[in-house]
Amino acid sequence: MWLFKRKGPSGFSSSSTAEEVTHGIDGSGLTAIVTGASSGIGSETSRVLALRGVHVIMAVRNMTAGENVRDAIVMEIPAAKVDTMELDLSSLASVKKFASDFKSSGRPLNLLINNAGIMATPFMLSKDNIELQFATNHLGHFLLTNLLLEKMKETARKTKREGRIVNVSSEAHRFAYREGIRFDKINDPKSYNSYGAYGQSKLANILHANELTRRLKEDGVEITANSLHPGTITTNLFRHMGIFDGLVGTLGKLLLKNVQQGASTTCYVALNPQVKGVSGEYFSDNNLAKTTAMAKDMDLAKRLWDFSMDLVK
Repeated sequence: MWLFKRKGPSGFSSSSTAEEVTHGIDGSGLTAIVTGASSGIGSETSRVLALRGVHVIMAVRNMTAGENVRDAIVMEIPAAKVDTMELDLSSLASVKKFASDFKSSGRPLNLLINNAGIMATPFMLSKDNIELQFATNHLGHFLLTNLLLEKMKETARKTKREGRIVNVSSEAHRFAYREGIRFDKINDPKSYNSYGAYGQSKLANILHANELTRRLKEDGVEITANSLHPGTITTNLFRHMGIFDGLVGTLGKLLLKNVQQGASTTCYVALNPQVKGVSGEYFSDNNLAKTTAMAKDMDLAKRLWDFSMDLVK
């Protein structure tokens, strides 16, 4: 049970489910990539998009888990078009291979759902020697988006249908390090704080969408980029958080969203016609929401873009 159910201007609320916010929407003819699709809100996002007729490419690190989810979706929805492809967002080489393989498939791309994430991990470096939360939550998605952007532009032009890029961020962006993005200390283990680093990566998701919006508008392309807070959900994101994991399980049914509610804002921003033409915004509980001032800082967004470009070269 979700305790706060007041509807916002969209007509939906924090208790709305992904099926409810996409009710009656025909997504046939659309193709979507959903990262982190083998569990949690990623799998529910994939299921509901497939239910609405979208051809879903589940981008997953664990292919066995991904194929199990795909099989469950097809068993429930026999007409569903769902494929799995391997993607490890903490590895730039894996991101490049995924993008290359996808482009080689000749498929169009209308929707890119940058959903995958890790939370509050101990200090670790990625395969590319970048702090793991920043590498996985931001940098992998930054590179993936860049590599698939021309395919999205081509699809938007050919189909005359708006493309949408959706970054799953978090209210945790409010708890990033004081300076926001630690450009000079990204890999500093001494000053590392697992929650501050998570907040930093989620702030980066918003800044990325905002700078992407500016660039897409300059190009005059019919593609939007938005970010969102899915809500606090009982998923395995909490697995690195010790005793808090147990509390989440105990209190979850009373205080937190279930997965169906947790995936709703992603599905709303990806498919709902109310969001047509809206870009560079932040959503929560299926409605427009406010971010911190730092998340709206376009100079910071530009600096993060340049910094990220240097890291993925």
